[in-house]
Amino acid sequence: MVRVIMGPKGTGKSKLMVDLINSAVDNEHGYVVAIAHNSKLNFKIHYSIRVVDTSEYIIPNYDTLKGFLYGLYASNYDITHVFIESLNKLVPTAGNSDVEPFLDWLEAFSQQSGIKYTVSISEDASLASEGVRKYFYQPEA
Repeated sequence: MVRVIMGPKGTGKSKLMVDLINSAVDNEHGYVVAIAHNSKLNFKIHYSIRVVDTSEYIIPNYDTLKGFLYGLYASNYDITHVFIESLNKLVPTAGNSDVEPFLDWLEAFSQQSGIKYTVSISEDASLASEGVRKYFYQPEA
């Protein structure tokens, strides 16, 4: 399962991500990982969540990010949920045309690995393609 939280800066994406990450501590049966391009999340989320600060790594494209996620999975088969904060800061891309194929790959990898993924993207949601919109986060009623 892949969920996308998308909106411009200042619309509450990070707060929602922090809330979802912290609630995952109680709801997930395995390990929860948060990937961010800085360590700000360390101070806002539960201490049991593993935070990976990617500012220490060079991730120039989605192929490298895929390898990073494969490695994360290979190192711990007990991961049940991965949160990716600010995808467009994590992988510097010229446009968002490659976001949809990455999310489709992530969905397939999610089905294969059993890991849920929640991804935030700091862009106007109205600019998202239908292929990205199908992953939009829908709060449970």
